[in-house]
Amino acid sequence: MAKKVTKGTNWQAKRTGKGYPITTRPDRDRRVRQNARVARVLSVLNLIQSRGRWTARAIAEELESSERTVYRDLEVLEFAGVPWYRDPSDHTIRVRPDFRFPVMMLTDDELLGQAVATALTKAPGLNVTSGAMPTTRKLAATSSEQAQQLLEDASRLIEVLDLKIADHSRHHDALKTVQSALLRQRQLTGHYESPYEPAPVKLRLHPFRLCLIKNAWYVIGRPVDESEPRTYRVARFKSLRMLEEKAEIPDDFDLRTYFGNAWSVYRGDQSYDVEIWFTPDAAKVVIETVWHHTQKATAHKDGSVTLSFHVDGLEEIANWVLAWTGRATVVNPPELRDLIVSRLEKALDMNRE
Repeated sequence: MAKKVTKGTNWQAKRTGKGYPITTRPDRDRRVRQNARVARVLSVLNLIQSRGRWTARAIAEELESSERTVYRDLEVLEFAGVPWYRDPSDHTIRVRPDFRFPVMMLTDDELLGQAVATALTKAPGLNVTSGAMPTTRKLAATSSEQAQQLLEDASRLIEVLDLKIADHSRHHDALKTVQSALLRQRQLTGHYESPYEPAPVKLRLHPFRLCLIKNAWYVIGRPVDESEPRTYRVARFKSLRMLEEKAEIPDDFDLRTYFGNAWSVYRGDQSYDVEIWFTPDAAKVVIETVWHHTQKATAHKDGSVTLSFHVDGLEEIANWVLAWTGRATVVNPPELRDLIVSRLEKALDMNRE
């Protein structure tokens, strides 16, 4: 009597009825391998349709594979009807110029917007993922000659330099962990180094949002043992990992409501109507920027200007006012004026020693 074929055995054993099951890898592993190959083949297509000079060796180095694998992928493309050929003059592999996959009809403004996004996401502090470059390369590979030229020129001519954003080069893993947890709605845990604590504290959070505020990335989340969310600077996490436990994220959570009229990141308990007068030479510069969403400007005949704000808390706006020392006067409220005077007196004492 033939032995029973167990679940997960090879189809040949089932078909022949023989009692010698052949174990195979799970379907999941097979699908992963298939998906990886499809992704690699599409990457080869993107490269040979781009404006670069791609030989088999260059493609292999770019995709970290062997040249033999590249040629197998090229055979797949040929079978799919992609008319590639080898240029005899330089041995580069190209796709026939008139071949195009159907693509969205993008206007010049839309293409330019994509190029600007590419430049922005390459800038230090904003390069937290692969950015917009892969999308730009795919658009260029499947677009008209004119669109390719526009994307190439824009990418070459548009640069983002000297953004005053905190260095997150050592925190890419933490940012990706937060992104994954938010998308999968999972809890986070890690050690957080707060400037108000003597040592790093262990946290477990329900993450709500990831946002760039002023010059740094912050995660807004509720500690599991508390009822209200808090703001955490991503760069201050000494360790961070995603848990399998589901995160509880309120459907009605609104970031603007959460921050209220905070000047920057931390919302104070009391609201103030703030008025700052700026000298004529400072007025021309200060009105070039919208410093706060409640900002209002009143110009005066002598060229000076008064900026008005409605803010929650004074600590953060005080730091901003101090940067205009000698060119700004606090009109209201008296509490802000006293705070500025106190900090200036302390600065004078420190620098007289």
